[in-house]
Amino acid sequence: MYAAVGERTTRAAHFTPEATMRFPIENCQYLGFFPPYRTAEALSHPGQIPMGPLPNRGSVLIWNMAVGDRSQAARAVKNRPPGVALFAILPPAPRWDTTGALLGVLEDCRPHSVLPHMGDLDTEDLVAILRRFPSDLAVEVTDYLHWRGLDVDQDTRRLLRKILELSGELRTVTGLSRALYMSRRALGRRFMNRGLPVPSHWLHFGRILRAAIRLQDPAANLFAVGCDLGYPDGFALSNQMKRLTGLRPSILRECFGWEWIVESWLIQEAQAGSFSASVRSALFRLTGKNSERQQAAIAGAHRPLSGQILRVAEDRPRNPRSTEKATPA
Repeated sequence: MYAAVGERTTRAAHFTPEATMRFPIENCQYLGFFPPYRTAEALSHPGQIPMGPLPNRGSVLIWNMAVGDRSQAARAVKNRPPGVALFAILPPAPRWDTTGALLGVLEDCRPHSVLPHMGDLDTEDLVAILRRFPSDLAVEVTDYLHWRGLDVDQDTRRLLRKILELSGELRTVTGLSRALYMSRRALGRRFMNRGLPVPSHWLHFGRILRAAIRLQDPAANLFAVGCDLGYPDGFALSNQMKRLTGLRPSILRECFGWEWIVESWLIQEAQAGSFSASVRSALFRLTGKNSERQQAAIAGAHRPLSGQILRVAEDRPRNPRSTEKATPA
């Protein structure tokens, strides 16, 4: 479900010693780690991370479990904005209540990674952890979706996990139905009856998600990754990524992690009407002063204005004047 305590990760190749820094965390309960990942910002509450417009790209909430009331903090951390990855830093071993209670708290909060107790953090290490490829992508994504509110029966959940697992090998729904020992009609009917996107959407999203995580490696090549996943070239991969998630590969050089990519896909599917009303309301429980704007964004009726979201390469118009109509002389 999350990275093991003390799991070693490969350091970010493009980060230089001058670009990294260490910062103390002994007196901080919450910290935010945001692009371009140069330092962490102390937060008084996870609610300081903006809820919308959705999704919150590449953001991380760091929870120092050694500080403050753990049960109260767990409730706040659990209600963090969708797509924000959680790094949970364990308290010193003598301060653990019981192993079972600690695991229960982590299960409720669904961290991206669990880190051992430490007095300070290094930005380079955090970036390496954030963009690591999950040890079992299918399990982690289905667990995340269940935690987010996608409550389906156990058989359907196994099917989702299997589709995401097979997305690294299969390219077509025909091959998928054969691998699942189900007809295409029976497979599609099961998903339709449960208010979910059609199986082909899940299969191709799995392929795109694999590509998106791999492209966060600075040594990765768009063409090579695309061909490895069955696309004819990098352009085909880029176009399908844009169609399914609304993202271009260039953003993956600046915003890391995978939860926010899942959220981008969920929003695209919600805008297209692929979820039933009940599933959609379970996934997007909107509260607070920005709920109307968030609801409009999910429905496709609102587009965030400049400056309201993290702006990266593909968000900036290449030639603003090109959209202006020429006036006759």
